[in-house]
Amino acid sequence: MDKVLIIDDNTGIISALSLLLSLHDIQTLSAITPQAGLQLLRENPDVGLVIQDMNFTADTTSGEEGRALFFALRELQPDIPVILLTAWTQLEMAVTLVKAGAADYVGKPWDDNKLIATIKNLLELHDLQQQQRLTQNREQQAREQLRQEFDLQGIVYRSSGVQKLLEMATQVAHSDVPVLITGPNGAGKEKIADIIQANSPRKNAPYIKVNVGALPEELMEAELFGAEAGAYTGAGNKVRQGRSEAADGGTLLLDEIGELSASGQVKLLRVLQTGEFQRLGSSQTRKVDVRVISATNADLAKMIVSGNFRQDLFYRLNVIELKLPPLADRPEDILPLARSILETQGHKRLSSQAQNALTRYHWPGNVRELQNVMQRAAVLTRGEVIEEETLALPASTLPKAPEHSFEPSRELLEQTMAQCNGIIAQAARELGLSRQALYRRLDKYGIPY
Repeated sequence: MDKVLIIDDNTGIISALSLLLSLHDIQTLSAITPQAGLQLLRENPDVGLVIQDMNFTADTTSGEEGRALFFALRELQPDIPVILLTAWTQLEMAVTLVKAGAADYVGKPWDDNKLIATIKNLLELHDLQQQQRLTQNREQQAREQLRQEFDLQGIVYRSSGVQKLLEMATQVAHSDVPVLITGPNGAGKEKIADIIQANSPRKNAPYIKVNVGALPEELMEAELFGAEAGAYTGAGNKVRQGRSEAADGGTLLLDEIGELSASGQVKLLRVLQTGEFQRLGSSQTRKVDVRVISATNADLAKMIVSGNFRQDLFYRLNVIELKLPPLADRPEDILPLARSILETQGHKRLSSQAQNALTRYHWPGNVRELQNVMQRAAVLTRGEVIEEETLALPASTLPKAPEHSFEPSRELLEQTMAQCNGIIAQAARELGLSRQALYRRLDKYGIPY
């Protein structure tokens, strides 16, 4: 049941409000002095809303007592919504407190229907904020626990999607089963492979990376499986050891696995099935013990249908599939990644407009593109603050959002408030919001000010 605290020196008002709220299944607590009200709030942290009077001493109409009580309440619970009960003489003070974060003010006498509608909306919003805060705390704890338990190779992220992927990656790291990492170019597939390797029993063994797409087709098999002297034109008189052989006892990462030739697919399938292979130009069977991690941005299922990829090899590679989402699908990661990149570029920071531009852009090149953009912007910025123009993001993929639709994230709000030293007027200008709109968003996320 929702719980509301009423603080008013008029017992008649307390009784009337308590009766009204009880008719709507809302529990009430009451106090006739500010001190008693503050103590009740300390003892009842589950209170979802406070209704407070503006004056408590006879013949006092300035509203200063209400002002002091309001700020004391906010100090105890910064995000709790407060409704002010006012007479017309305290209207100016009430408006000032609304600008400072009060949820609303209600004149005496009040309209029961309007007051109940306001209270229910505020209680629902407060409950939602509490749930969001609990979720954020749980996610933060999960990230910290994962970092403590595993070597995450310095990966920077905040999104729940990457958290789940890392949990699975670290879980399968101890096994030798093949892993297929899928996702668009530049999203960070190699970083996920590095994390698997770093947490595997083979972490101190050879870790050989092969970009299959970068190998000429005529050299692909020789690079992967080795070649005898004179096995192909230009091979020379030296035996060539393949990457599979070099990875013996360790891990072989095959990036862009979809580019592997048909004959290379046959040989790789044999390595996965038996650990056996033959060098190019040799009939001698050799044996290796390697764990294979593969990565691709291609749709291997479609390639199977078109006859360009072996189905049996796909099943061997795809024992565990880790799907890495594009950066556009995990916008929570954009600003943490951007700041992490800037840390290597000296003392640079992003303006609020630049942060907004980064989160609006759809990043077709993913993390790799973000890295390039931030490095370029850091070099071109003479001062400490990187502005939106310096990012030089393509205008065709950065639509101008209407002013009324701009919704800054919690992180952007916190960053802007910190940069502006908590000065509301300055932060509001940076964000392109009115002060009232900024107050509402700070309250929504429970950000102190």
